[in-house]
Amino acid sequence: MASESIALGLSGLRIFPGDHICVFYPTRADRDAVVLPYLRQGLDAGHMCVGTMDSADAEGLLDTLRSQVDVPSALDRHQLEMYTSAESILRGAPFSAQTVLDFWERNIDKAQQAGFGFTRMVGEMEWALRQMPGVEALVGYEAALNQVVQRSPMVGLCLYELDQFGGDVLVDVLKTHPKMLIGGTVLDNPYYLQPDELHTLRQ
Repeated sequence: MASESIALGLSGLRIFPGDHICVFYPTRADRDAVVLPYLRQGLDAGHMCVGTMDSADAEGLLDTLRSQVDVPSALDRHQLEMYTSAESILRGAPFSAQTVLDFWERNIDKAQQAGFGFTRMVGEMEWALRQMPGVEALVGYEAALNQVVQRSPMVGLCLYELDQFGGDVLVDVLKTHPKMLIGGTVLDNPYYLQPDELHTLRQ
C-alpha cells in the first residue's frame, strides 16, 4: 500500500499514502465537490473515514452523503467518525497542538484495531478563526501533522475557505503542506518547507 496510489474520489485524481494536502476553495459548494466524493470513495473502498466539520452547514453536507452511501451502516461499524471542533480540536483552552495530534493518533489506532487498513482524514479549519488562546500555534500544528500522516497508512485533507482566511495565514499554510488541491488539481507545493526548515525560519 505504501507505494500505491489511491483514488481521491474526483476527476480521476490519485494521491499517495502519507499525503497531507491543503485544499483551497472559494465557496462551500466547491468544498462539497471535494469532500463528498473523497469520503464516498473511502467508504466504498473500505477505508476508515474520520473528520472534523464545524461550519454551520456541515450537517447538510452529511445529509447529502447519506443520500449517496449507507451512512447509518458506516456509523454502526465505526467506519465513519465525524466530529465538531468542540468535540475534538478545541477540547479545552488554550489550544494545544499536541492534544489535537493525540486526537488523530487515537483515531488512527482505533481504525487499525477495528481492522481498517487505511484511514482518510479530513479537517475543516474554520476553528482556527476563533479568538481562542493558543490558536496562533496553527502553523506548528500543521507542520507536526505531517509526521503523523507520513508514518501511518493514511491521507489527510485540510480545508481552507479562501475568503475566510487572511493572506498571511494562507502563506503559512502553504509552507506546511507538501501538496495542495486547488481548481480540481493536486499539485506538488513548491512553497512547502520541512518542519526543521520552518522552525529555523520562524525563530
